[in-house]
Amino acid sequence: MKRDIVTSIIGIFVFTILCGLVYPLFITGVTQVAFPGNANGQQIKLDGKLVGSKLIGQNFGVPVLEKNGKPREVKGVIVTEPDPRYFQGRPSATEGGAYNAAASTFSNHGPNSVRTEEANAENIKAYLELNTGPNRRPYDPTLTVATIPVDAINSSGSGLDPEISRANAWIQAYRVAAVRRVALATVNGLIARYTSGRGLGFSGEEGVNVLELNLVLDRLTGGTG
Repeated sequence: MKRDIVTSIIGIFVFTILCGLVYPLFITGVTQVAFPGNANGQQIKLDGKLVGSKLIGQNFGVPVLEKNGKPREVKGVIVTEPDPRYFQGRPSATEGGAYNAAASTFSNHGPNSVRTEEANAENIKAYLELNTGPNRRPYDPTLTVATIPVDAINSSGSGLDPEISRANAWIQAYRVAAVRRVALATVNGLIARYTSGRGLGFSGEEGVNVLELNLVLDRLTGGTG
């Protein structure tokens, strides 16, 4: 029995070192050499400062201010509204406010749920309002409820989608071009530049990375409208 106990202890020690230390360090080393971008979360930096990740969507909104000039808060979360200068990502239903990367989640309501219908109706209304100009006409003259892309209405499973469909981006391009006073053709060219293809050429759909697109727009126009 003593021999079995000693053998077991040695086995535990050896495999703890191999599986808990050597193997993770080996895999980490390989990924840092072969796939450094993916291994580090596809970080995006601006002037050496980390501003986000290609893999995680974020909020491009501005705080809603009270009459006293202070940001409005609901249950400790600052209320924001979409900034018209920027492309907006897919609706987010994360806990603690939209695009909360620390609480990736979905609404957990079924497709036939009343709550889902209400959320979809709110998203449709918000999308139409955002993409309507001061003259109360849509920036995109073809925009109607029927032409709103599904990714502008439904939230995703993670609530942190970094990309939107090209159809969604093309509609928003009219607003962004008008607000930033940039040629629509220029904005559409940037959309094409930051559109990723289907996985392996056939899986999924093409997507436009919102963060990368907004960053290049800021460089182009100085971050102003």
